[in-house]
Amino acid sequence: MIRAAMGDQAYWVQWGQFRLATIRDEEETFKSPSENPVYRPQYVLNNTLHRLRYIVTLYSSGAPIRELSQHFSGLLDAWELSNRLSDEVCREHGLQSCRDWDFSLSNLNHYNWCFWLVGLALCLEVPEAQWRRLLVLLAGEGEDVLLDRVIASRSPGRRIGHTLLHAKPYGRLLQAVQASKEQQAALLKDFVDYWYAELKRPPPPNRKAPTIQPFWYIWGDPERHPIEKGSYFGRWCIEAAAAVKAFGLDDHLCLGHEHYPGDLLRPDGPSTHPARDEPNRSWLSRLFAKN
Repeated sequence: MIRAAMGDQAYWVQWGQFRLATIRDEEETFKSPSENPVYRPQYVLNNTLHRLRYIVTLYSSGAPIRELSQHFSGLLDAWELSNRLSDEVCREHGLQSCRDWDFSLSNLNHYNWCFWLVGLALCLEVPEAQWRRLLVLLAGEGEDVLLDRVIASRSPGRRIGHTLLHAKPYGRLLQAVQASKEQQAALLKDFVDYWYAELKRPPPPNRKAPTIQPFWYIWGDPERHPIEKGSYFGRWCIEAAAAVKAFGLDDHLCLGHEHYPGDLLRPDGPSTHPARDEPNRSWLSRLFAKN
């Protein structure tokens, strides 16, 4: 059963296969000398992004939850390789950076990426060795009160920050975490309701900067980046599922929400997503042929 709000079965099969083929092609490229060594760290980092998109694509397409964790180690491998290559290239060429990515948690895009990885690792219950590798890659211990608290649910020795780096939308989630049991369900639903809209933020005052939003934000937008382009892989508030896993929040009000990946927390089903009617493709083809 398709879990995502958009895309038919043909879409998810096509783009799932495409993403897997891309990952495998890139893996083969890693084995050969690079014609552009300075770009190699970024090329490998792109593979890390492709692996996350593939995992989430599988979730969106309706793949069994217990099959998702097998792809997590490869993501860590690629990120670690990109870091090693970056250190080598920057040292050799005297560069401050050779990757087009801001690895600061103060950057909303990176914060969202890190929260997703933590959420997936928690919900999929990845092995302890993979969890430790992830924390090394994330770094940022003591920088953000919410992310630190979520991580501390599995690593109790984690130093907890005092600042919430991104009040929108994550202030709503922190409020849910800190609330009484009676209030948590409604506040969690409030976070999920506003999550997507509040991930898009205007630039700081008096700054000529683009609107702040995660890299995937417009994928699937019918005007700016329609689904036919194939980039859309779902819009899942993995951060909410992470908090439910970490703190045992009541998520019953979120079940069935178009952005809430409730099945991550229920690997043996039944699905929390509403069944979607699939169009009769042969009938639609005949209809379009007549017009």
